[in-house]
Amino acid sequence: MQFTAEMIAGYLGGAVDGRPEAAVGAVAKIEEAKQGDLVFLSNPKYEEHIYHTGATIAIVNREFEPQQALPEGLTLVKVDNAYKAFASLLDLYVANKPRKQGISSLAFVHPTATVGADVYIGEYAVVGEYATVGDGAEIWPQVYVGDRVRVGAGAKLYPGVKVYEDCVVGDRVTVHGGTVIGGDGFGFAPTEEGTFQKIPQIGNVVIEEDVEIGSNCAIDRATMGSTRICRGAKLDNLIQVAHNVVIGQSTVMAAQVGIAGSTKVGSHVMMGGQVGVVGHITIADGVKIGSQSGIPNNILTPGVTVFGSPAYPGLEGHRIQASVKQLPELRKQVAELKKQIQNLQTKLDSITQ
Repeated sequence: MQFTAEMIAGYLGGAVDGRPEAAVGAVAKIEEAKQGDLVFLSNPKYEEHIYHTGATIAIVNREFEPQQALPEGLTLVKVDNAYKAFASLLDLYVANKPRKQGISSLAFVHPTATVGADVYIGEYAVVGEYATVGDGAEIWPQVYVGDRVRVGAGAKLYPGVKVYEDCVVGDRVTVHGGTVIGGDGFGFAPTEEGTFQKIPQIGNVVIEEDVEIGSNCAIDRATMGSTRICRGAKLDNLIQVAHNVVIGQSTVMAAQVGIAGSTKVGSHVMMGGQVGVVGHITIADGVKIGSQSGIPNNILTPGVTVFGSPAYPGLEGHRIQASVKQLPELRKQVAELKKQIQNLQTKLDSITQ
C-alpha cells in the first residue's frame, strides 16, 4: 500500500518540506533505506545518515535544519516528535497488513470451548475444555490454551505459547513465542530427611488488558490466589516472574529480569536488563532501576532511581561505583600507609626505650 508525503503529514499533523506527492510503500532503517522507503530521524547521533540515505521520505523533528545538502528527491515530513510519530505510522502500517482468520483443520478445539467471531487458530494449536477465546483473537500454530483458560478479545498468542489451566489473558494482550504462562511456582518445603516436598500450586495467572510479553518468558502461577500483571505492562524477552508476584500498570522490564515470589512491583516502574529482585518485598510506583542491579529490600520512595548490587539511590550509587573502581589503588595506598605506621612505631619504641 502506498502513502504520499501529504497523506503522512495529514495523519501526523506535520508539514511537508519537499514533494507532497512523494510516495512510499515500506519502512526501513535510515542507513539502509532505498527509493520508496520511509525513514525517521530523532536521535542526533544518526543525523549523518540522512545526508546519504536512499529513502524517499524522512520524518524529522520540526526544529531539524540540515547542515549540508540532502539527497536529491528526499522529502521531509516535519512533526513535533519524530520518534512518536514514526511509531504511530508503524501502527497504521501493521493495521493495514492482511490478518489471518479461520480455524485450521489441523487445530484441535474441544467441543466445550467457546470461540468468538473472526478468530484465527493455526495448525496444531490446542484449545482445551471450557476454554474461552474472545472475538478477533489470534491463536498461532502450536499454541496450547489449557482447560478453563480465558483469552480476551484481540489477544495474540504467537507460535509455541503455552497457557496452563485456569489462567486469564486479557483483551489485546500480546504474548510472543515460547512463553509459558501458569507453570508451577517454585514451592518446595524442606523435610526432616533432607529432601523437599512439593507444595501444590493451585492459583493462576491473570494478565490484564494491553500487556505485551516477549519471547521465552516464564510467568508462574500463584500458590493460592493470582500472579497478576496489570494493565499496560510491557515485558521483554527472557523474564522470570515467580508465584504471587504483582506487576503494576504500565511497568516496563528489559530482558533477563528475575522477580522472586510474592513481590509487589508498583505502577510505571522501569527495570533495566538483568535486574534481580528478592521475594516478599514492595517496590513503589515510578521507581527506576538500573541494569544488573540487585534489589534485596523494599523501595518505598516513589520515583527514586537506584542502581548497583545491592542497589543504592542516586548519587550514593554513583559514589559507590566510583569508589569500587578505585579499590586496587586504595588497597596499595593502605598497605603503604600501614608499612609507614609500622616503621614509625618501631622508631618510637626505640626512642622510648
